[in-house]
Amino acid sequence: MDAELLRARVEAVRANLAAASQGRYPAPKMIAVTKTHPAEMILPLRGMGVEDIGENRVQEIEEKLPALKENFRIHLIGRLQSNKVKYIIENVCLIQSLDRLSLAAEIDRQAQKHLCVMPVLVQVSPAGEPQKGGLPPEDVRAFLREAARMPGLRVRGLMAVMPLSQDEAYLSGLFADMRTLFERLREEAIDGVEMEELSMGMSGDYMLAARHGATMVRVGSALFGPRG
Repeated sequence: MDAELLRARVEAVRANLAAASQGRYPAPKMIAVTKTHPAEMILPLRGMGVEDIGENRVQEIEEKLPALKENFRIHLIGRLQSNKVKYIIENVCLIQSLDRLSLAAEIDRQAQKHLCVMPVLVQVSPAGEPQKGGLPPEDVRAFLREAARMPGLRVRGLMAVMPLSQDEAYLSGLFADMRTLFERLREEAIDGVEMEELSMGMSGDYMLAARHGATMVRVGSALFGPRG
């Protein structure tokens, strides 16, 4: 991919995020979603000020790690199987897709084994799509209390994947509901939970996410173009 085209797209996304935030919220951090893209396509992002990348698959993280680990903070943003935790526990900065207690227990076990604490986001399913993973909003509070008891975890906030929809009003409502949930949980100040990050919004809806107070957006095709 042409580096100047990539730079232009990075700058366009940043400008859109700043405009969409409308001064009501700080512009969210851009997580560049780099799944399926080779390291040589990703590395130029570092010179453009992009420090955080998101990968969906553990195997892909392992394959790219030697080329990327010195240049980027790597976020695991896809669904994570418990038996794969051991392969990434020391190699990612944040697991964004924690959505069940069995996974929390394995992250905790592996983190303690490796003498570290793993930052995590709890994934919420705002539209109840089981294929995407995530907890129903009404179950999040109880889940946070359980996860907060695990010394190998550091709960830092929430993540959501929105449904594929062209209905802007529908999506706006879901984003607003996520922001409301985030703020309520932050005000509740659950012991051991730091409600700092709200990761929501992807290439098709990141401006809506910014408008509703996302602190992180996960953009791939907006930077690299659609996958062929």
